[in-house]
Amino acid sequence: MTTMKAIGATEDQQLVDLVVTKPSASSNQILVQVSSVSVNPVDTKLKEGVTAQTAPKILGYDAVGTVVETGKEVTKFKVGDRVYYAGSTQVPGANAQYQLVDERLASLAPRTLTDAQTAAMPLTTLTAYELLFEKLQFVGKANQNQKKTLLIINGAGGVGSIMAQLAHWAGITVLATSSPKNFDWLKQNQVDYPLDYHDDLLAQIHDLGYQSVDAVAILYAPEAYFDLAAELVAPFGHIGSIVGSPAALPLYKIKNKAASFDWEYMFAKSDAVYHVNTQGKILQLVARLLDQGVLTSTLTQTMTAGINAASLTEAHAAVSSGKVHGKLVLTGDFNAVVES
Repeated sequence: MTTMKAIGATEDQQLVDLVVTKPSASSNQILVQVSSVSVNPVDTKLKEGVTAQTAPKILGYDAVGTVVETGKEVTKFKVGDRVYYAGSTQVPGANAQYQLVDERLASLAPRTLTDAQTAAMPLTTLTAYELLFEKLQFVGKANQNQKKTLLIINGAGGVGSIMAQLAHWAGITVLATSSPKNFDWLKQNQVDYPLDYHDDLLAQIHDLGYQSVDAVAILYAPEAYFDLAAELVAPFGHIGSIVGSPAALPLYKIKNKAASFDWEYMFAKSDAVYHVNTQGKILQLVARLLDQGVLTSTLTQTMTAGINAASLTEAHAAVSSGKVHGKLVLTGDFNAVVES
């Protein structure tokens, strides 16, 4: 039996090094040798939900690697292809030397980016794209949303950083919040108007000449920002969020504007086996835009000590602190595959 190294989450929320059976590809699966992974808030949230029945759970939902085996029904990829993907929470994640991935969820990786730059992109890009173009109803084509406006709450985070770039590509005017220390980062990611979340946001936006915006993407604490969004959203506009609220949101405040509210959860498609192939297609488009220089990687921090329980624990702590802007990636070797 061939085994491999992996990192699993225990029921007491610890990350531990594991030796597990190396999987084999079947059906429409590809087996990927993982080279770099990114850490997202969803990793830490899913870690909190691990029980005695589900432990040890292999997390990791951003990865780049090389296809080493394909199932008999695979048509998109061949052995040797370099791919990137976010995967699915329904199967073991990317914190392992080898991972099985549904080919519909993956794309050939951008040719011009390093592994670390590439691993930073899939989950946040899919989240941002789906929220912008499937929920907020902007047109997902270059320069097709002239005179449209978007407010991003938490613009310096992983999702906000790539959302601003995608919105700019689509011709949307972007306003986004952060601390002033991150204003340069916002501008680097094509934000037109950085806003200081410490100050009166409504006044700042009005001072810029905007009485309303077409859409608001709330990427942090929707309960704290819903009133602002309800005040600003234009009639028949859209508000969307990726973060659950511990309190009921006062949706009645947008009723008379006939405005809409939407949740975005990137794993909903793979959880429900709903239009799964669209995620591979989105990543294919984004790979092309990255290679063209239209979009840039949101990588800000790379940990090169290898992918193991110790480095992942450090990365989880950094992401949980809420102080990471952009994306944090781990790269380097797992230990060698063990034959037994």
